[in-house]
Amino acid sequence: MHAYIARRLLSLLPTLVIASLIVFISIRLIPGDVVDLMLSNNDISAEPKSREQLIAALGLDQPMWKQYLLWLRAIVFHGDLGTSLWQGTSVAEQIGHRLPVTMELGLIALVVSLSMALPIGIYSAMRQDTAGDYAARSFSILLLAVPSFWLGTMVVVFPSIWWGWSPPIDYVGFFADPWKNLQQMLVPGIVLGTSLSAITMRMTRTMMLEVLRQDYIRTAQAKGLGERVIVLRHALRNALIPVVTLIGLQAPLLLGGAVIIEQIFVIPGMGMLLLEAVSQRDYPIVTGVFLIVGVAVLVINLLVDLSYGLLDPKVRNR
Repeated sequence: MHAYIARRLLSLLPTLVIASLIVFISIRLIPGDVVDLMLSNNDISAEPKSREQLIAALGLDQPMWKQYLLWLRAIVFHGDLGTSLWQGTSVAEQIGHRLPVTMELGLIALVVSLSMALPIGIYSAMRQDTAGDYAARSFSILLLAVPSFWLGTMVVVFPSIWWGWSPPIDYVGFFADPWKNLQQMLVPGIVLGTSLSAITMRMTRTMMLEVLRQDYIRTAQAKGLGERVIVLRHALRNALIPVVTLIGLQAPLLLGGAVIIEQIFVIPGMGMLLLEAVSQRDYPIVTGVFLIVGVAVLVINLLVDLSYGLLDPKVRNR
């Protein structure tokens, strides 16, 4: 098991390098130049001399490959993600303030998603072809068809029109005031989690149906074991292995969906930071955010792989 963990950790390094290179190049290929934006916002005449001075001050006068190597060296040897081109502040410091907000939103969404998907998926499989099964399947298809940004917009717009209520927009940290924090984070977390629960719900139903048709389940039923014991002790653990894999694959969707949800509900997380940085062509912030998100996704998938050992003894004993 330790050798397996070591191999997985080593495999993360080339993945991160390739991902960082793609992001580093692609953000600079977006139409529009940060120097032009700065000159226009500061109302400075775009004279060749002032423009060249600004390019040199930002370190953009060097070839792109050299910029990338300098950026990578700063991360590897100093843990420095760079400095914002606009604010002049540390990228790591800005991400450090925003990352806990996005992590809280993602955790709430994940809890909501699993709380909906697992019970409904198990119930639908246990009551196959009944009215409850058809209702659960129709509900999951409906959630698949409704995007999270549309659902979030409806939650913001219609309650304010009908009842004069809208989600609070003044963010308060969890440790500063847990109740006020949950008042703001719970609604967007439910919206994001509801959208993500649909595919997990369908996967849970499919895998439960497959496991319930196995011979050892029929043997357990023939021995007179109760339905609850058969589901919880024998069927559920085997059915959850593909579901756990799916949860790991949903990590990018969880973080990507947070970008839109944070914009709709005015949550100062990584999504808001990324959108602001892209609109300003703030290259260090964009690459820093994508690097942290990439690390988070890889770590989540590593934890998912390690969780197989808890569900399947054959994996644990390899």
